[in-house]
Amino acid sequence: MTEPIIVVKLGGTEGVDFSAICADAAELLKGGQRLVFVHGGSAEANALGEALGTPPKFITSPSGYTSRYTDRKTLEVFLMAVNGKINSLLTEQLHGLGINAFGLCGMDGRLMVATRKDAIQSVENGKRRMIRDDYTGKIESVNSNLLLAILEMGCLPVIAPVAVSQNGEALNVDADRAAAMVASALKAETLLLLTAVPGLMEKFPDESTLIKHIPQAKLPAALEMAQGRMKKKVLGAEEALQGGVGRVIIADGRVEKPISAALAGAGTIIQ
Repeated sequence: MTEPIIVVKLGGTEGVDFSAICADAAELLKGGQRLVFVHGGSAEANALGEALGTPPKFITSPSGYTSRYTDRKTLEVFLMAVNGKINSLLTEQLHGLGINAFGLCGMDGRLMVATRKDAIQSVENGKRRMIRDDYTGKIESVNSNLLLAILEMGCLPVIAPVAVSQNGEALNVDADRAAAMVASALKAETLLLLTAVPGLMEKFPDESTLIKHIPQAKLPAALEMAQGRMKKKVLGAEEALQGGVGRVIIADGRVEKPISAALAGAGTIIQ
């Protein structure tokens, strides 16, 4: 019998310990576990943008979600940072641990096809503004056959959050929601979102208010409670469960053996 699939999303924020995650993954893979990695890269993209004189701009939607404003120049910086640097270094680190990692992004083999948003609304100083030159997208389909073939070859897929539009354009996609779509397409048993906090907290940033379990029915209330980037994680969790994923765990990526700790019950479990 083949092992169920676990999709692990490695947060791109400061503090998430990629080395600890990779070392833990190496142990799990030796035990026959099947894993797929999806990574973010916001901190790296911000730093590279600053260095290249195109500092990041963020926009807030009317419903309170924050995302990166991605014009063509910013998109190219994002590709360099996320697809170029982070994906390569993560793949290198895994190879150093004896794992046959396969780095790719959603453009490769049309792994993730997304619809480019014609116009997005941004709220600035209480006023709504329409933005039309944004290269972000919403993922519509994931080529699960490609990922299953890579897994079949004994490789660990490492996916950068870049999709391709129907017209062939590169698009920046939210990494949490990309991980949710990948997990749904693979009918994964678990989607694990590793971030720089212990999970969803009732009163952020008070870690003693960590919520251990959220039933699917309580997700709308959890979405209200979530602050900033955590909103996208809860939204991703909801999309994953609707897509047939067994459970979603939001857990701490800064600890020893982050994957094993989460699978053993650390973090916020949503099912």
